[in-house]
Amino acid sequence: MADVFTKQKRSQIMSANRSHGNKSTEWRLRARLVKAGLSGWRVNARDIVGNPDFVFDKEHVAVFVDGCFWHGCRKCHKFPVSNVKFWSEKIARNKRRDRAVNRNLRNNGWTVIRFWEHQLRTAPTLCVSKIQNMLEKQRNSTTERTTQFNTSPAA
Repeated sequence: MADVFTKQKRSQIMSANRSHGNKSTEWRLRARLVKAGLSGWRVNARDIVGNPDFVFDKEHVAVFVDGCFWHGCRKCHKFPVSNVKFWSEKIARNKRRDRAVNRNLRNNGWTVIRFWEHQLRTAPTLCVSKIQNMLEKQRNSTTERTTQFNTSPAA
């Protein structure tokens, strides 16, 4: 099926898709984090590799909410019927970039959490729970490392 828009109009429409501030994803998670009483996070950290949607600096936890279309969710992604080659290459590049970002962050001591857009839509409490558990785990491991360093006998 041919596109109903001209190339210029389609370009204008697609460029209006925001990479951050998306109400169906980021705003939904932001509201849930506030409701859960979680603090110490910031949004769209441009100074962190991959620009995570949410960052907990103290715990070194980066959270990404991946759009099902843009990141090729196996559960609900459907390729457009026009320009299939372009879209399959685009989605493949996004997936490769996501893997590279994950690897880079982990190599630099970060914990990466990724949610699909549909997970946030269907089970937001579970998503927040996963974040809370990881933050608690990170806080405990930081406390353990601090304790280990401070257990030397007094001279």
